[in-house]
Amino acid sequence: MKKILLLCCFFGLCFSYLEARPQSESSAPLRVGIMPDSDSIPFMLARDMGFYGQEGAAVELIVFSNPQERDAALLAGRIDGTISDLIAVSFLIAGGHDFKVTSLTDGRYGIATSAQSGIKTLTGLRGKRIGMSVNTIIQYSVDAQLAAAGVSMSEYEAVAVPRMPLRLEMLQQGQIEAASLPDPLLTAAVTQGAILLSATDENTGINGVMIFSKKTLDTRLDALKAFYRAYYRAASQINADPDAHRKFLVEKAGFPESVKNTYRFVHYRKPSLPDEKQVANVLNWLKARKLLDAEIAYADIVDPRAVSEW
Repeated sequence: MKKILLLCCFFGLCFSYLEARPQSESSAPLRVGIMPDSDSIPFMLARDMGFYGQEGAAVELIVFSNPQERDAALLAGRIDGTISDLIAVSFLIAGGHDFKVTSLTDGRYGIATSAQSGIKTLTGLRGKRIGMSVNTIIQYSVDAQLAAAGVSMSEYEAVAVPRMPLRLEMLQQGQIEAASLPDPLLTAAVTQGAILLSATDENTGINGVMIFSKKTLDTRLDALKAFYRAYYRAASQINADPDAHRKFLVEKAGFPESVKNTYRFVHYRKPSLPDEKQVANVLNWLKARKLLDAEIAYADIVDPRAVSEW
């Protein structure tokens, strides 16, 4: 329980980090929302290594504890862009908001079950309660992982638990049979006795994305390109020696101490866009779940300008 409370203290708060501004105060920092998960590690390392300033961009990273707070900040104009997912951006575009996907991000999502549930395979989740943030990449990943095991989206009960630490606590207390979690909470759950049933990786086509407002793309493209150069410098550094960054996970990225030695780093790719099939799969899922009626084309979602040089 103590570990859960410590996790809640961390994930329940939002922290802002400001990269040192360049000499010209007329250039406001790019305000970028991130989540406390695997996707965000290179962005945080780039900040702490000073890569943003070295590449010519001032960047403020703002950490959100759940997608609802993140999206509210985005729509209110408090951030210029954020780590998000194709489901969220599809809703934004259908609602008339002008945001574009500028790249994929690399993270890991998984399904874990409590040890006392007796469930050891994905097929054992038929008729069971799975905690998740609904109508997001988390639920999309659940449906994809279950479908691969022959379990349809109608064969389980989705329990909406937007706050991830609470989701973990409910799993451990047996209030739900399973939970879908991103890393590092996924690793934390397994470390504390949960059973990992399935996890995604970079080859599944299940990814987060980075989105920015079209206004930001139109007016601050050079800063965005510098932002991505800094990101990839940090990502390449992690890829070259993941174990050298385990201390960073705890001391700088705020990951729980319990995952320091067991966390499995993802491989971070060069900034690139989702392909048309990946987008089509998400749009088809939204229609299958009757969440979206609007006709949205690939070109409505992506903007290649910030990563066109890669």
